[in-house]
Amino acid sequence: MAQVLSVSPLQKEPAVRLGAHMSIAGGVDKAILRGREVGCETIQIFTRSPRQWRPRSLKDDEIQRFHENKKETGIDPVVAHDCYLINLGSPDGELWQKSLRVFIEEIGHCEALGLPYLVIHPGSHVGTGEEVGLKRIAQSLDLAHEQTEGSRVEVLLEITAGQGTNLGYSFEQLAKLLDLVAADQWLGICFDTCHAFAAGYELRTEEGYQATFQELAELVGLERLKFMHLNDAKGEVGSRLDRHEHIGHGTLGLEPFRMLLNDERFRHLPMVLETPKGPDLKEDRENLRVLRGLVSSGVPGDTS
Repeated sequence: MAQVLSVSPLQKEPAVRLGAHMSIAGGVDKAILRGREVGCETIQIFTRSPRQWRPRSLKDDEIQRFHENKKETGIDPVVAHDCYLINLGSPDGELWQKSLRVFIEEIGHCEALGLPYLVIHPGSHVGTGEEVGLKRIAQSLDLAHEQTEGSRVEVLLEITAGQGTNLGYSFEQLAKLLDLVAADQWLGICFDTCHAFAAGYELRTEEGYQATFQELAELVGLERLKFMHLNDAKGEVGSRLDRHEHIGHGTLGLEPFRMLLNDERFRHLPMVLETPKGPDLKEDRENLRVLRGLVSSGVPGDTS
């Protein structure tokens, strides 16, 4: 799904659209204003509490304020991330039903807000095995697609660190999911630097970086890559540890981000932080400052 980025006439189009995940405390419309405070050009949000099953309705005035704030700030795109409780691969019938219900609700929220993407963690097999888990997730995606027919929202399968029984920790598994579903045109990919590194993809060297995206291109296709999470990592490569760190302060260091931000293939992609932060958001400001300092002012694609 091609996206047109709206930019205020007074704003210069940035070389790369950078932002962060923003709180929706007080309403989804408030997240955009928080994003403006720290200098975001794009943001990620939850559309509901990420740790509650209780249904969440978006009121008409909240939706209207959201659209007004988005237009005023020029922050675009706004992308949603799914609820942490959802497990589309769960073998527990009750949990699976709840997961499917909330997943479908979130697609509806994205549609109401005009969001192009909903990022999801594929799911966990919880001891049933990877093949069974992947088939269960594919079944869930098919059911959700049937029940949201006509929706313009594209669901992005996020690569995971593979912690515990989480699936989606390899491009091979993501490709398998795309192969298992009845219809895949509504599905894309979200790349997370911390998750990919923890899952075993070496991003710190030119050779490792190129090999990683060559594998993604061959197994999934770079055209499916629509969004990126920029997070440094606390764990080592292959550790399966899903713990994010501030940019340049973790085991990834600065070089992977320098290569990503100056890779011509990805300059059109929105990229957001999911790094730790306090209530004053100073960490977001600093991480964005560091990232922007890595963007080359020379020829696009120059990673020297």
